[in-house]
Amino acid sequence: QVQLVESGGGLVQAGGSLRLSCAASGCTASTYARGWFRQAPGMQREFVAAISWSGGSTYYADSGKGRFTISRDNAKNTVYLQMNSLKPEDTAVYYCAYKVVVYSSSYFTREYEYNYWGQGTQVTVSS
Repeated sequence: QVQLVESGGGLVQAGGSLRLSCAASGCTASTYARGWFRQAPGMQREFVAAISWSGGSTYYADSGKGRFTISRDNAKNTVYLQMNSLKPEDTAVYYCAYKVVVYSSSYFTREYEYNYWGQGTQVTVSS
């Protein structure tokens, strides 16, 4: 069983930055893709960013393009989400996700494609 623990959330003013981290532990697979999703109050959870096992392929939702950067450190089983120029509409609980894969270049953008989820970390952006 894989456990995912997010950290780095908090309260920040509009225009500020935060860096989220998500560490995986337990029976981690040899190759796995990672993703970030978020859920604002009263809204469905939505895709934010994804990265392949190799790190060579990344994909972003339009809402984060140019502001967010996903990266990973496989030696630490950790994925990161650097968020810059934050806006009040970025306020949400951010979840990391983990998917066992065969191909190291694959990334995934749909919730149902992921095998494991973290508990979430709250990000609040004040105006």
